[in-house]
Amino acid sequence: MKLIQLPTQAFEQRISQEMNENPALEGGKEEPENFDQDINDDYQDTTDQAPEINIDEYLSDDETPSYKLNANNYSADDQQTHIPYAAGQSFTQHLMQQLNTYRLEESEKEIAKFLVGSVDESGYIRREIADIVDDLAFTQNVYTTDTAVENVLEKVQELDPAGVGARDLQECLLLQLKRKQQNPKVVLASGIIKETFDHFSKKHYKKLLQKFSISEDELREAIAEIESLNPKPGGSISSNTRMIEHVVPDFAITIVEGSLELTLNGRNAPELHVSREYANMLKGYKESNDKSKSQKEAVLFIKQKLDAAKWFIDAIKQRQQTLFVTMNAIMHQQEAYFLSGDQRKLRPMILKDIADKIGMDISTVSRVANSKYVDTPYGTKLIKEFFSESMKNDQGEDVSTKEIKKILEITIGEEDKRKPLTDDKLAQILKEKGYPIARRTVAKYREQLELSVARLRKEL
Repeated sequence: MKLIQLPTQAFEQRISQEMNENPALEGGKEEPENFDQDINDDYQDTTDQAPEINIDEYLSDDETPSYKLNANNYSADDQQTHIPYAAGQSFTQHLMQQLNTYRLEESEKEIAKFLVGSVDESGYIRREIADIVDDLAFTQNVYTTDTAVENVLEKVQELDPAGVGARDLQECLLLQLKRKQQNPKVVLASGIIKETFDHFSKKHYKKLLQKFSISEDELREAIAEIESLNPKPGGSISSNTRMIEHVVPDFAITIVEGSLELTLNGRNAPELHVSREYANMLKGYKESNDKSKSQKEAVLFIKQKLDAAKWFIDAIKQRQQTLFVTMNAIMHQQEAYFLSGDQRKLRPMILKDIADKIGMDISTVSRVANSKYVDTPYGTKLIKEFFSESMKNDQGEDVSTKEIKKILEITIGEEDKRKPLTDDKLAQILKEKGYPIARRTVAKYREQLELSVARLRKEL
């Protein structure tokens, strides 16, 4: 069960760990070799309390042992085993490098370094000046005043990118507008942010028109200027130096002549076998006429390692079979979606549906769904995304909640942004399309889709 839960990369690490701990387990292709099976197996331990060991159980005359795992027509050479990582200058280092070009007094330099160290990944300093003054005194032994810190902060806010060092969104936008070439649009945008930021954020456009005595065209141009600003100035730098996590799909679904074909990533089906050297040790012991106590103890150790190796290989086989069977059932349950890529064709599906179909426990299906990815013709998807609850449409048929969310998203995307649809109106439209759901359900789905209320979706 633990192996099933592991995604591909963690699974490879687990195999590597097991091979390091158990010398009887080896990877790669096993060289075929025939063992003599006519050896007498009537060994009986009479001088020790050790249990009887049937050496033949650990010897095989198969050229291709049954416990070897083979990738499904997937060459190991095609697998990407090395993961590239991004490397570069951190956001803090980027700011410090600029700070070193400024001429500052020693005390100002200490304050500036502390302020730069307080800038978060988004580019903000989210602390009160009074708290910074206290921290400078207690941690840096620098005694200063609020005014001195604010003066140094103004210098820090001159660093690139524009808007860095702001204490809130309003200040961040003003800092960026300050650096722009001053023209009527920029001046108006600065006035809106500085004087009526609350009205702007709540999209009270009528109040803005009255306040500044301007036309809708002038307001539209000023808003476009504001929307061109970066609300997270640090993101453009910090995102370039963040470690990139590569998702390795555990499965691949392809469409071949109108039919779906499922393959398991070859990295989930490694070639493992029991060490030939350890098997030869047992063979040599069996053929030996003189069996000392130390030799018997060594054989017991070898037996334990071989048992562990065989158990691990069998566990991997079970993992491989469970993954394939589970994903195959999911693929056929959502066949209409995988053939078209249309989320509206996703069928209602819960863990119990798949568990009943493959005759396994719900927890097993959950482990597969929550941690595995599948490569589809429409992108790499987390398997749990294919699961959803069901609702009844106006014809009494079960439909997926994902289907309703997709239709809701399309409806909002096609609305007139000058008069966006309220939740009541959206509920009415969905009802007309055959999905009778309540307004509060519409609001819940809209929030899950991270879509704003009607007033905040309004545009001029």
